[in-house]
Amino acid sequence: MRMWSCFSVFLLLLFYTAAATPPSQQHRFSQSGTRIANNNNRYLTKEELWFSQTLDHYSPYDHRKFQQRYYEFLDFFRIPDGPVFLVICGEGSCDGIRNDYVSVLAKKFGAAVVSLEHRYYGKSSPFKSLATENLRYLSSKQALFDLAVFRQNYQESLNARLIQTKTDNPWFVFGVSYPGALSAWFRLKFPHLTCGSLASSAVVLAVYDFIEFDQQIGESAGVECKAALQETTQLIEQKLATDGKALKASFNAADLEIDGDFFYFLADAAVIAFQYGNPDILCKPLVKAKKDGDDLVDAYAKFIKDFFLGTDGSSTQSYNQENLKNTAITENSADRLWWFQVCTEVAYFQVAPSNDSIRSHKVDTRYHLDLCKNVFGKGIYPDVDATNIYYGGTKIAGSKIVFTNGSQDPWRRASKQISSPNMPSYTITCHNCGHGTDLRGCPQSPFNIEGNDKNCTSPDAVHKVRQKIIDHMDLWLSQCQDMSRSCI
Repeated sequence: MRMWSCFSVFLLLLFYTAAATPPSQQHRFSQSGTRIANNNNRYLTKEELWFSQTLDHYSPYDHRKFQQRYYEFLDFFRIPDGPVFLVICGEGSCDGIRNDYVSVLAKKFGAAVVSLEHRYYGKSSPFKSLATENLRYLSSKQALFDLAVFRQNYQESLNARLIQTKTDNPWFVFGVSYPGALSAWFRLKFPHLTCGSLASSAVVLAVYDFIEFDQQIGESAGVECKAALQETTQLIEQKLATDGKALKASFNAADLEIDGDFFYFLADAAVIAFQYGNPDILCKPLVKAKKDGDDLVDAYAKFIKDFFLGTDGSSTQSYNQENLKNTAITENSADRLWWFQVCTEVAYFQVAPSNDSIRSHKVDTRYHLDLCKNVFGKGIYPDVDATNIYYGGTKIAGSKIVFTNGSQDPWRRASKQISSPNMPSYTITCHNCGHGTDLRGCPQSPFNIEGNDKNCTSPDAVHKVRQKIIDHMDLWLSQCQDMSRSCI
């Protein structure tokens, strides 16, 4: 009877979904994974769904709503009591649920997977213009409330489809980088709404002058590569003083008229190699050029054009303050939106250390503050103390959170580093492990959407941290499992 009861619920769910959902939003339940195949293994699903979200969660008078995009994937869902995995989208367009290690976990635990696009990004903009006055509702605090309201409404919708009442499936939240911080903060602020959190490469500490970022690049680079990078920066500074126009053109960056923008662009190109676990693509040719007596500036320009602007797909427009001023909603709007969050909440100003820096000293605190003022107007600056007081920084007091970090990732200095009994944190300490390695695999550039850990120099290290994740998830999900359900 129990097996038949479960199967009956499945049929009812299938029937209810197909009957109650508009044709453009109907969901196909398939154990064969046909939707994955249709997306060439890069996404579990790209089928857009929409949720009517509150604009200002903190106002008792403002009842405006906006349409927020989300996705759901139910192929692995163990009906009716399987967990729900909430994958948090961050500072960019959320085009679907990616097929990374979360899909492995979803299959293992029989979980439904849902993902909510961050307000303002992608197709979830509350306004038709991104003028500074319209960005007042763009913050991590509002985003966390979005997740909470969505989680509650989705659970109610799930209960309706399952024809059950007053039931909560076990929820678990996931995020990488800024979404990793949101994942930890969500568990901190709404512990009753989730059984636990995976905070991968989670930048939970707002940092005003983030000199440790550059210092980590130096450590990850090693002695030879670091020396080559420092010499390259010095040579570029010298050439810029004599013929800046020709120099910028040699990097395909002639549009970056502000020198600070140009140097930030150059520094970020090096960051990408280490952040995403692929240092050899930068260090090998640069060290070789130095040993052979070749022009280091030419070697670095080749790396930027071939890899950073080529393979990686970055654009100089992301660093151009004139582009960041654009208030129209375009495919590049994420740059302006993220800088607004940087300039108001978290800073992460990646400034050059006073000594032994890799990036140019033109990328200093004044450069960042001038950018905030130039792009968004007077009075815009980040109150990092308020952010850290509100969330706790690296002293975050949330329980049942797994923090994971890559050894080469420069962002790890803004993440929790020390484990504690009620807040377990783990650091992936293998060479060639970067940002979000536990979910994405490595190296991540070129990006491997399935998270192939065989590309890591030390796959065993990734296996180890993934097993720790599974162990904690298994424990925490079982602890909050509703044992009163009759259908297991």
